Amino acid sequence: MQTRLDTALNAFARADLLQGPTPIQRAERLERLLGLDTQGIGLFLKRDDHMLIGGGGNKLRKLEFHIGAALAAGVDTVITIGGLQSNHARLTAAVCARLGLACELILTRSVPKSEVDYELNGNVLLDQLFGAEISVLAGGTDSLARAETRAAQLRESGRKVMVLPTGGSTPLGSLGYARCAAEIAQQETTLGLTFNQVVVPNGSAGTHAGLAAGFQLLDRGTSIVKSYSVLSDQATSADRTLKLTQDTLALLGSSAIVQADEISIDGSQLGDGYGLPTPAMQDAVHLMARAEGLLIDPVYSGKAFAGLLADLRQGHFRAGDNVLFVMTGGTPGLYAYRETFQA
Repeated sequence: MQTRLDTALNAFARADLLQGPTPIQRAERLERLLGLDTQGIGLFLKRDDHMLIGGGGNKLRKLEFHIGAALAAGVDTVITIGGLQSNHARLTAAVCARLGLACELILTRSVPKSEVDYELNGNVLLDQLFGAEISVLAGGTDSLARAETRAAQLRESGRKVMVLPTGGSTPLGSLGYARCAAEIAQQETTLGLTFNQVVVPNGSAGTHAGLAAGFQLLDRGTSIVKSYSVLSDQATSADRTLKLTQDTLALLGSSAIVQADEISIDGSQLGDGYGLPTPAMQDAVHLMARAEGLLIDPVYSGKAFAGLLADLRQGHFRAGDNVLFVMTGGTPGLYAYRETFQA
């Protein structure tokens, strides 16, 4: 049965980059190790790292709508920005390679790390393999302004250019996670259960905002989604997410008003800042790897999973609850953080 969310989403051009829904699996060994099985709490993993292009990850859902719009407009070149180890940049490069579009990445040294692996491995290596043209700028540089200047130069030579901001987190990009909300609802029906909370990391806010807007249009409300801030402090992340949720709902034709207290963001896992390791993140990455044989990244899912573990251990859930942790990908970043994980 088509919902009003499905109807609203069908109005937008979309490039089919996922080629089907990503799986949901139960984390049975984690449930036993954490004692959740005896408490009657279910822990499930939404495998948004399990995608077919570019190593997968949440940015691919946002790119479905950005690239759909680009193809509809006859764009031949995509320019995007991000940190040196940007997952969004890597996936933009991969998608452009797949579709035969030129791709330029303007990356900034936004994390105070200078190890050889951080400079040359992980996403940086993959950006090069996918054939993107890469420019690296000093931290604090206005990379979006630089991207717009470069786009103007290319347009003067007759190219059709699209510029994408950090993380692809615009209202259009957030439609990817509104669509994911519909996907999760369909999988709930198949699994015969309901998720009480959907947990994600929060960087540029598009994943949280898209899910919140989607669940709002599914009459589930926005507070089903909880995120852990990995880029900014809690207040800044909350303001950014609330505005993007409202703008995404407006783009979908909804007049729903979301209040600030309906956006649930936890700032406890940020540590010293974006991209900087924390002991809790390291423990969370190790636990997921050794309990389930699965990889989560050190910048986004590692910190978010650390937050979820803290909530589970502190008794924030009760018998009968089912929790869905969205694994947002970014695992190539593990190779950039070799010195963090190898003794």
